[in-house]
Amino acid sequence: MPSQDYDELPKFVQEISSKCKDHKRTFELYCSSHDCPCCVQCVTNKHQKCQDMKPLLDFIKDVKVSESVRIYKQDLKDVNENLVKAIDYLNTRISTINTQKTEALEQIRFTRRSIDDYLNKIEQTILDDLDSKHSELKLNMGSFVKQMEQRLVKIEQIQSEYTKMTQYATNLQTYVALGEIAKTTSEAATYITGLKESGNLFSEKNLELNISPSIQSIEKDVKSFGDITINTNSSTLLIKTGRKNEALCIPKMDLIKTSRLKRLTIPKNMTFLDIRACLILPDGRVVILDYNKKQLLLFKNDGFFIRAVVTFEGDPFDACLVEKNTVAVLLGSANQTALVDVEKNTIFQRIELSHYSYGIASDGKNLIISSDGKNLGMMYY
Repeated sequence: MPSQDYDELPKFVQEISSKCKDHKRTFELYCSSHDCPCCVQCVTNKHQKCQDMKPLLDFIKDVKVSESVRIYKQDLKDVNENLVKAIDYLNTRISTINTQKTEALEQIRFTRRSIDDYLNKIEQTILDDLDSKHSELKLNMGSFVKQMEQRLVKIEQIQSEYTKMTQYATNLQTYVALGEIAKTTSEAATYITGLKESGNLFSEKNLELNISPSIQSIEKDVKSFGDITINTNSSTLLIKTGRKNEALCIPKMDLIKTSRLKRLTIPKNMTFLDIRACLILPDGRVVILDYNKKQLLLFKNDGFFIRAVVTFEGDPFDACLVEKNTVAVLLGSANQTALVDVEKNTIFQRIELSHYSYGIASDGKNLIISSDGKNLGMMYY
């Protein structure tokens, strides 16, 4: 490797060695039981009972073209987007509660001007309460913003060095680095999930003012100016759900034997397709869902294009075969599922959903829909 290429590697990748730290020997084997590379002496000392030992070169030879490279790159992108969205959201919320505070102050002072000096003491009490609860909310949200900004810096640094790692790192360095990246993204995703489960991020806490109804008879009845409450509502923030911490998915290329059954011929006028689903009908014809132009496309058994079946108004995220010529298409942004008759080129039924949804499956009688934080099951006959 040229020295200038080596210098392009991220620091944490450069620190990954091809030799065993304990025995100073080159790694030659990989232990699947312990998920680690081993030298010959490691096998003798620590892995005598391990049955699943493989040559290291065979195990990592396809790491740069494995699904893990794409998955962890997407994980980095998703976590980055989630942190940016969460920071923007909390900053917006801080601005909102500042406005709420201003509105509450104006209402308090307007009420105060309509009565006599008797209100001075209880006015100060409620102003202090307002400041206290506002500071509590602002400090709490601000602390989460700082925590997320720190994680965002780390994620962005890894993202900026990711391409260099995949270009210049050795297979071993790439493999170990992906594990470190997986750990970092998993920790960030777990952190965000923890905030969601604890209600710190996915609940809106608002400042509300309630003026005492007895204010007109203040000298007789009123003992306080009012009260400041923190009203909690469901958050409008949508983030991508992170994957659980999973082992690296290195393909066992020597164990997989594949053959092409058919090839779809895309018409030349369709310059770009964003395929979200590919279905095979019982008669062998193929249906694909194109997100780009929001359409369902039908192909013959031999792979040649027949026609566009229907075009959708909402964003088609996923599709599944329900029965024979019936296809269910999930329109995520529209909160709908459309049932399409492929033969008649029509949408014959629309099912309204209560949540923004991402995936759909069917066993012929039931539709299972994966939505934001929930799985919805519904009967279809």
